[in-house]
Amino acid sequence: MNTRDTTVTELNVLADFAPKLPESYQNSDFLILGNLTPQVQLDVIKQMKKRPKLIVMDTMNFWMEVALDDLKKVLKEVDVLMINDSEARQLSGEFSLVKAARKVLSMGPRYLIIKKGEHGALLFHENHVFFAPALPLEDVFDPTGAGDTFAGGFIGHLAKTRDISFENMKTAIIVASAMASFCVEKFGVQRLREITQEDIASRIEQFVQLVNFDIDLV
Repeated sequence: MNTRDTTVTELNVLADFAPKLPESYQNSDFLILGNLTPQVQLDVIKQMKKRPKLIVMDTMNFWMEVALDDLKKVLKEVDVLMINDSEARQLSGEFSLVKAARKVLSMGPRYLIIKKGEHGALLFHENHVFFAPALPLEDVFDPTGAGDTFAGGFIGHLAKTRDISFENMKTAIIVASAMASFCVEKFGVQRLREITQEDIASRIEQFVQLVNFDIDLV
């Protein structure tokens, strides 16, 4: 259940989508490119009056299959790429995620986030690797949108703190995982509309406790 097969992709209204950035957005310090055609992503970057401090990009296997050359052009323009483990293997041609990450990073991004669904997420930068667990949930009601929620939590934390260091990205991964864990608890955005700042803080603390331990070496 941790893998998927894409049998058909219908772009519908997104087939001819050509976003025009309002002037007030064109000087933004943080830009996240949603999972759309690489041509649209590149066009959005070109509409920025100055290069943002951080450009984060989401993509998927479909674009690797039908628009790989354009995708590689966008990869040269972004700082952070978000993909899942099967997409990392597809893009790199490597099965080992460590080898896959090294190859993808050579394509342009400085940071790579590989999402592994219920098994957490990996953050790669140069020779550094950080692993964040996923919260074990008793029931997953609807996984739709979990990846987008993860991306929003990640860039939201970085934009709020205005700190794009590797160390702060570790925290952003935890925030992102916490937000995604809320998303899957109910249908659509219903659960996200209910939660409070206190709920988020409590959920993040649960993540901290997952990996917190004391040890005496003898």
